[in-house]
Amino acid sequence: MCCLKDMKNKRGFEVRSFGTGSHVKLPGPAPDKPNVYDFKTTYEQMYNDLVRKDKELYTQNGILHMLDRNKRIKSKPERFQNCKEKFDLVITCEERVYDQVLEDLNSREQETLQPVHVINVDIQDNHEEATLGAFLICELCQCIQHTDDMENEIDELLQEFEEKSNRPFLHTVCFY
Repeated sequence: MCCLKDMKNKRGFEVRSFGTGSHVKLPGPAPDKPNVYDFKTTYEQMYNDLVRKDKELYTQNGILHMLDRNKRIKSKPERFQNCKEKFDLVITCEERVYDQVLEDLNSREQETLQPVHVINVDIQDNHEEATLGAFLICELCQCIQHTDDMENEIDELLQEFEEKSNRPFLHTVCFY
């Protein structure tokens, strides 16, 4: 999941990534045998653990590359439910995560009534789909950033992206 704020900053937008589960799960040697880590585990520790377990497998499936990239961005994963920062836009890539984000946002006490748009586009969890999905999400964010009135234009924009990508988008507005 990624969260964005300062969407109207024409120089770009700030992006943060989060997990929503109780643990960090990475693919393992079999679909029913994921590698499970606590959110306190650093990317460096995960990387070293997977190298020790099966360097060839985790190099081939791209997990080591992903962890190497992640550890250059931040030291460890973050859990969305533990973050109290306010965002303009939250994008999820799996309906289950979308539901968890909505549940969390709706359970928070509304203080500022600042809107946050939560959007889901389902992306299969593999390297090819993730790459295509990243480009789609980036393009969507750029289009949202360049709208004159995000609140009134986002529904039409999402409909255009649904037609263009042949993927359904879910959209809900919550308030902080």
